[in-house]
Amino acid sequence: MSAPSYDVLDVPVDGGALRVGRWTASDPQAPVVLAAHGVTGNHLSWQRLAALDRCTLVAPDLRGRGRSGGVAGPAGLDRHADDLLAVVDHLGLDAPLLVGHSMGGFVATAFVERHGSRVAGTVLVDGGLPFPPVPEGVTLDQALEAAIGPAAKRLTMTFASPAEYLDYWRPHPALADAWTPEVEAYLTYDLDGDRSSVSLAAVRDDSAGLLDPDAAARRASTMPPGTVFLRAPYGMMGDPGGLYPSELVERHRPVFPAVEVRDVPGTNHYTIVMGQAGAEAVADALDEVARSA
Repeated sequence: MSAPSYDVLDVPVDGGALRVGRWTASDPQAPVVLAAHGVTGNHLSWQRLAALDRCTLVAPDLRGRGRSGGVAGPAGLDRHADDLLAVVDHLGLDAPLLVGHSMGGFVATAFVERHGSRVAGTVLVDGGLPFPPVPEGVTLDQALEAAIGPAAKRLTMTFASPAEYLDYWRPHPALADAWTPEVEAYLTYDLDGDRSSVSLAAVRDDSAGLLDPDAAARRASTMPPGTVFLRAPYGMMGDPGGLYPSELVERHRPVFPAVEVRDVPGTNHYTIVMGQAGAEAVADALDEVARSA
């Protein structure tokens, strides 16, 4: 059975170098996909998609995460979009397909708004359309805690070993029944010494864009017809309803008619990219977008 080859490279950006993982498809005619991960993620969240060997996948550790943790701030969605453009230019890509998960979906809409001619089509995965407004009186940190929960808490914690870090994650309700070697690799890679590689300052920089519904709506309105949004019906903690409850999706449909929203049954916010069914749904959507490009 064929399999993609994997390598890493460093791409110069303003403030340092972005670490980029690249899975090169066994078929030289396979489409090239540029992938942006979530707010506390890293490029290994895309392993399952890459393993399907249906595209050449180029996935950076975004500024302030993974092996790009030392890239100078500030971060922010526009900064990430410009970093992605640096990757496209460095690799001499013309107009790859673009996929973004969670915060990466918002980065994808920022990329289309700023550099739309450099992308052939886009798939948003449980991110990129506006969240509900932050309630009056709720601080940004409180809203962030409500949105990403323990994923933010761990950024202030230390761990004695990779094994302890994995044990911290094992009971997580979104992952406990979906634990795989790929999940372990993703989490182990996140650990930098005795703590997560994710910069809390970068997460805070990005939160303003994530939690600003007007800015998110402006970006989402630039998405061209044929854009696909994949929704996980279960959330960050495996909770029913997900980050985008069905009533919010129904409000979004007439506002963003260029974006086709689809559920991926049985998935939560993690497994929609890190589980087999989720990865296959993402690959199918990318194939469809590629055909219509």
